[in-house]
Amino acid sequence: MQWLTLPEPRTDVAPAFHDRPSAKAWLAVQPQTQPTHMLNAIGEQIDAIEGAMLPPALAVELLNLLRTAAVPGQNAIESRYVRKALPMPADDERCFELAQKLWLRLGVAYLRLAPHFPPADKCLPLHRAACAFRMAQYCHFQAARECPVLIDRLLFSVLDQAESSGVLRQALPDPDFRHLGESNIAGHLAWAFMLRLIDPYRLSAAQLTVANRAISRWRELTGFQSMPDDDPKAHSVDLTPLFGGPLPEGVPRWLEVRKVVRKIDQRIAALQSGESPESLKLGRELSGAACIRLLRDLEASLEIHSESPSTEVGEIELAFGPEHAFNVLTGEALGPAASLEAGSASLAHQRVAMFGFDRVSTMPTSVKRLDVPSEKWILVDGKAVRAADAEGARRLAPCLVATIAGDKPRLGVLLGLQATTSGTLSASLKWYADPVEAGRLVRKPGQERNQPVTPAFLMHEGKQYSLLVPANAAVRLDIGLSFQGTALAHLLPTEVLERGVDFVRYAVSWQ
Repeated sequence: MQWLTLPEPRTDVAPAFHDRPSAKAWLAVQPQTQPTHMLNAIGEQIDAIEGAMLPPALAVELLNLLRTAAVPGQNAIESRYVRKALPMPADDERCFELAQKLWLRLGVAYLRLAPHFPPADKCLPLHRAACAFRMAQYCHFQAARECPVLIDRLLFSVLDQAESSGVLRQALPDPDFRHLGESNIAGHLAWAFMLRLIDPYRLSAAQLTVANRAISRWRELTGFQSMPDDDPKAHSVDLTPLFGGPLPEGVPRWLEVRKVVRKIDQRIAALQSGESPESLKLGRELSGAACIRLLRDLEASLEIHSESPSTEVGEIELAFGPEHAFNVLTGEALGPAASLEAGSASLAHQRVAMFGFDRVSTMPTSVKRLDVPSEKWILVDGKAVRAADAEGARRLAPCLVATIAGDKPRLGVLLGLQATTSGTLSASLKWYADPVEAGRLVRKPGQERNQPVTPAFLMHEGKQYSLLVPANAAVRLDIGLSFQGTALAHLLPTEVLERGVDFVRYAVSWQ
């Protein structure tokens, strides 16, 4: 396989065992209640097996023992890195690195052994390699860390070898993941590729868990093909972009997902008819309405997109959170109700050179000034990037942001946040269309003393209205509320349209 070079095995790690009995004895004395120490020790022994030039069958047997011992430890440290604010604290970062490196090491060890077996016997090492690479990839998605191209190439390498050996769909039990039943290599690879296709960095931790669970159940409904199906009902997805270049000859290029899309449509219909996500094996993490929104997003992600990527470049100043967004859009501090008409004068000199401003500071007698905390990000090909050494708080997405573009304030969402190994952060920006009216929720008489002033943002397009409020605003569906902007409006939230870490956007009707 000329297009993939595996990393050289280490030869400086001494094996702690040489056969199955001694391996079991070694595992028995490892610190079972200290998962990080246990996983570090297992990782070293994976390296030792690779460099020891053991008989292939024995090496696979020993790797299987280490894999079984590693799974509980991996589960124990997972919560340390799942969608933490970025950049992650050092201890959490180490847990992520430990988890993904162990799966990657394990997968490479299995993959290196596969060529030593005849075609009919390659299934087990290739199956375990596919599972390990999928798990390494998922660690990156959970931690919102950029997934290296190497993992994609390794997955395609397994696909190539399994297809040429005729074992792509050979079913195997997996004692370490009994909930999967008998599984095959094609299923693990399709699972990994579909997760990659749906842009998992845009999902919250709960959404990612539900999406991963659903795709795991539908993984073997897919098919790998060299050519797209010519059936009008076919739904073939091109995998070439995941490889990062032309696919080598003989590697299947297309993933047929028609049956997966049908399952998604069936689940949406069932949820709309009143069935619970749990009854449909989607879990308890999301409500029925939230599951419907997620499933529609998953289905859209499996479509062919013809939109051209943004080429916007330059520096952008971002204010984070509903309160600071209110400051940017109105030029006022968030406090008791006041007039919210936005003066111009080139938007008060670009809100006094980006966010060091107060609208009343433009008055001759004023000495007040409102400083809105903000961060400098750089737009590169439409992506917002924050350098590793740039000043800024730890961030969790999707979150509300505001800026001033030209002479207009804009309200939007920063989403798809991920970190690179160097500490750079990158994300997408989605801007809400004008008009966006910034105002305040009006409390019932007597509540003002006990409740903070709550910013809110009213948007409308044609006859459709939506209201965006902080996530802790305690708004309830079908319970009326009042919004104070340029006028007093009585609104009825009817549906959750969008949810972020610090905001919720509702469809509303006028009362």
